[in-house]
Amino acid sequence: MAGSKRYDAIIVGAGPAGIFAALELARSGRGGRIAVIERGKPIDKRRCPARETHCVGCETCSIMTGWGGAGAFSDGKLTLSAEVGGWLGDHVGRETLERLLADADAVWVEFGATTEIHGPDEATAERLMRAATLAEMRLVPMRVRHIGTDRSPSVLQAMHDELVELGVDVRLSTAATRIVADSGHVTGVELADGTVVRSDTVILAPGRDGADWLAEQARSLGIGLASNAVDIGVRVEVPAPVLEPLTEPLYEAKLIYYSKRFGDQVRTFCMNPYGEVTTESYGDIVTVNGHSYADQRTAYTNFAVLVSQRFTHPFNDPITYGQSIARLANLLGGGILVQRLGDLRAGRRSTAKRIAQSVVEPTMPSATPGDLSFVLPYRHLADILEFLDAMDALAPGVAADGTLLYGVEVKFYSSRLELDADLQTQVAGLYAIGDGAGVTRGLLQSSASGIHVARAVLRSWHGR
Repeated sequence: MAGSKRYDAIIVGAGPAGIFAALELARSGRGGRIAVIERGKPIDKRRCPARETHCVGCETCSIMTGWGGAGAFSDGKLTLSAEVGGWLGDHVGRETLERLLADADAVWVEFGATTEIHGPDEATAERLMRAATLAEMRLVPMRVRHIGTDRSPSVLQAMHDELVELGVDVRLSTAATRIVADSGHVTGVELADGTVVRSDTVILAPGRDGADWLAEQARSLGIGLASNAVDIGVRVEVPAPVLEPLTEPLYEAKLIYYSKRFGDQVRTFCMNPYGEVTTESYGDIVTVNGHSYADQRTAYTNFAVLVSQRFTHPFNDPITYGQSIARLANLLGGGILVQRLGDLRAGRRSTAKRIAQSVVEPTMPSATPGDLSFVLPYRHLADILEFLDAMDALAPGVAADGTLLYGVEVKFYSSRLELDADLQTQVAGLYAIGDGAGVTRGLLQSSASGIHVARAVLRSWHGR
């Protein structure tokens, strides 16, 4: 197309995966002309009405899109362990993954992440793992660097500023609509205004909010897709002292359990000591999440309990399944539902009066008291209750009547694209990274995938 701009590399998506790919290319001195295309806003312009009142269905969700991606306003946890955070190791191997995680972590620290690392000493880890085993759970001890919801934006802004200084063309509030390819080789990206930006190297990093778009592009280009599991559950909120035996030495307790009744994997996710419960949006759907700050505390700790389900033939759309459950919760509660654990066990909905009787004052006051048994499938509900009873043996008080459950929490892990060891698709020059490609599910592995693919791209250029 005449007049189309040409780049050496185009990166679609400005979450951690896309940012770290751009940094690696630009800092190499061999990056040439690089463009980053992001449909969301600059980080200082990202404002979410749901944080103040309720979700109003913004055309572009400021929680899920914009500079920094969905993780920009998260708890900002960097999990320094190859055992959790995604499937990048399936592509690159354990040794390479550990090196990539260390490299990505160093970049986060360089741009302002705290130098403090949370994690148990060997004796404490062994003691806690033994206690978890006696509760029929598996504890994955981890080292965690906690940036904090309040600090993350400035760290990500510093990355933006360096890329601009290095000459990267950062295009925010610019949507990519189509990947352009010819004869099995990528040639560029079509934008929402109809223009095409050209490059023989395109790195797709659209994040979780862009997962459906990425899957659609993959189908149109003949790239193979495999469905990941979908995780559905609740966010649990308890008095912080209840979990201090775990959070003090671990910061985040990663617990894995297999239910006796159904054999399903149930696990904790995103534990936020002294944090608060919040929301995130996927289009017209509002789900629950949580975060914690670096410099201020609440009296409560929250964490997710998620049930993993992988569907088999003929059903192959787990994302739609999770969305339908989230929509039902939104329908009944006008957003997020909250219920006391004691009310759930008693088979009655929670009311504002009953919530007020809880020892936990909800950190999300906009949540609607209700009955999660009208939303969650019986199998998921049974698994969650069984998990909380098992966890109560490890942290007494978790399964108390006054514990609050918010619902629903759904993690839409994207369909996994067929990728080689360099994270390149069957379309030559087209790469896919991060959460949106089904490669990762966390800040640090997402960042590491960006570094890995940038190094692969640089090797390919060197070989020309």
